[in-house]
Amino acid sequence: MDNLFNRKYIIQGLFIAIALILLGTLFYIQVASDKYFLSAESNVLRKLYTFPARGVILDRNEKVLVQNEPVYDLMVIPNQVKDFDTLALCNIVGIDMKRFKKSFNKAMSQSRYQPSIFEKQLSIQIYAALSEQLSRFPGFFVQSRTVRYYPDSAAGHFFGFVKEVSQKDIDESEGYYRPGDYIGKGGVEKQYNDVLRGEKGIINMLYDAHNVPKGSYAEGRFDTLARSGEKVVSSLDFRIQKLGEQLMKNKVGSIVAIEPATGEILAFVSSPGYDPNLMVGRQQGNNYMDLINQEKNPNRVFTVRPIQGYYSPGSAFKPLDALLGLQEGVIDPNTTFNCPGYFMAGNHRVKCEHVDGPIALRKGLARSCNTYALYVFQKLITQKKFANQRIAYDAWQQKVKKFGLGEKLGVDLPAERTGRLYNSDFYNKRYGNRAWGYTTVISLGIGQGEMDATPLQMANIMAIIANRGYYIKPHLIKAIGENRTIKKEYARKNYVDVDARHFEPVIDGMQDAVSAPWGTARQSMIDNIIMCGKTGTVQNPRGKNHSVFIGFAPRDNPKIAIAVIVENAGYGSSYAAPIASYITEKYLKDSIAVNKRASVEWMKKQVILPVPPKPKVKLKPLLTDSAKKDSIKNAVKAPKTLATPSVKPVQTTKPIEIVKPIQTTK
Repeated sequence: MDNLFNRKYIIQGLFIAIALILLGTLFYIQVASDKYFLSAESNVLRKLYTFPARGVILDRNEKVLVQNEPVYDLMVIPNQVKDFDTLALCNIVGIDMKRFKKSFNKAMSQSRYQPSIFEKQLSIQIYAALSEQLSRFPGFFVQSRTVRYYPDSAAGHFFGFVKEVSQKDIDESEGYYRPGDYIGKGGVEKQYNDVLRGEKGIINMLYDAHNVPKGSYAEGRFDTLARSGEKVVSSLDFRIQKLGEQLMKNKVGSIVAIEPATGEILAFVSSPGYDPNLMVGRQQGNNYMDLINQEKNPNRVFTVRPIQGYYSPGSAFKPLDALLGLQEGVIDPNTTFNCPGYFMAGNHRVKCEHVDGPIALRKGLARSCNTYALYVFQKLITQKKFANQRIAYDAWQQKVKKFGLGEKLGVDLPAERTGRLYNSDFYNKRYGNRAWGYTTVISLGIGQGEMDATPLQMANIMAIIANRGYYIKPHLIKAIGENRTIKKEYARKNYVDVDARHFEPVIDGMQDAVSAPWGTARQSMIDNIIMCGKTGTVQNPRGKNHSVFIGFAPRDNPKIAIAVIVENAGYGSSYAAPIASYITEKYLKDSIAVNKRASVEWMKKQVILPVPPKPKVKLKPLLTDSAKKDSIKNAVKAPKTLATPSVKPVQTTKPIEIVKPIQTTK
């Protein structure tokens, strides 16, 4: 009995304890704390998100490249909307009734009870007019945010742009993004979005019955502040970035400049370019459609040519192949070959631009001798230490890949492409295992055939030669936040397994290409600076050849490595070499010599654009004899009409003349 009695009181005690806990919790929720009140739906309390300013972006000299300016979104909670003067709201905001209905229906489909964007990015002028009359429009309120502003209207491909989130972005954000939020799309804005975006804040705002805000609930004790994005310091030197864009105006191509010692990208020019401010504001969508319109912009404005453009390196590849020849011991700096103006690969003749006679490495590079380069390639692929030429080719291809060709370099931008460089499997499938050798792929020895590189890869090869055997991954951001952090991979040296001693004879040839009377790159000379370079004239099956130049300066302790490509501009010496010279001189001296300034202005005005293909004319089918008879009968039966004289249109303006310089060297 005692056990039963004790058990009874234990059970009663448990029930009393549970009841006290529940009563205490209820008292805390309803009286002692406002926390749960904030979570309840209320007609007078709204949770407003405050949007952080995205982090500013600076150039390497602390010049502001990207900043923020305020705009305002008109928000709506459909369930709280009552009858009001819709036309008055439309007039203030600057929309028509069709747009009003579309925006309201979209908000209804998202949620009747949660705020949705009704009209985004209102100017401060519209916001001021709207604020005075907001009480007339129940269910509507305004929230502020910032949008990007690019003071110099340049470097669009480097920055990318910021755009409203898609459903996919929302699903992948782990609850951070909501409809109407913005996210980086393309360029640095996308690559470093998590750093630049910051963190949203929350304000629990009280409104009265007239839809007028009365301030933050409980004096803001339950609010959280927005935290701005991190400051980002880019590696760009905006002096040469802007000059490069001016020089490439009305041209198609790219300029990439790298600081060899750090891998920091100094200039990142893609042409044609666009003003990044066009991708901001309420007209963003219309501007985007204009930019991708093939009739208005046939040269693919949004292609990021420094990392997505594919070009045969051409003669710019010859220094690399010479380095491999020296490393493998198939040549030395004094090895001489005879150049009769061509090279015979089996029964196939590869033309050289000059008849050089006996020629060694230094002059072979300075003169850009195809014959010399092809002899080096032949010796590399026919080495006796390999069982056959297919194995030798794969060994050569792997050595070339160490220079960054045929694979991504890992630059800190999205959508980088690999370039094109095949292994022996590709040729085995095309020609059969025993049906090909060095003569089949001979064009690779002069950087053509089945080989393509991006401009970034070409500039990186110059950085490797400037460093005498290594590179640091090219990158566009040099410091993040107050601690100025940087990824470790952008500080590590990547060696190409060519001994440092082999670089000097190759650099001698590249110096002579610029400085010697017989050099092909004399248009890139700079007073009092030893520049080493190499021109290239790259075959283009769809039109005039591309003009290419790669180089670095100064020779000792190099500060800049550069690659310039101007499509359809002919010889490398005509356009690419002088453009590289102007960029390099501006970077190293902060000014361009007085005697060159007229040439710089001339270059800026030149128009070199691909000729669009002629539209195909559909020919009328020939009439058969029976068809001819029918047409004659119809002509006899048809009533006579007065003939309308044909009038030719009068041409009132002259066509644009594209002036090109006279060149006598390659």
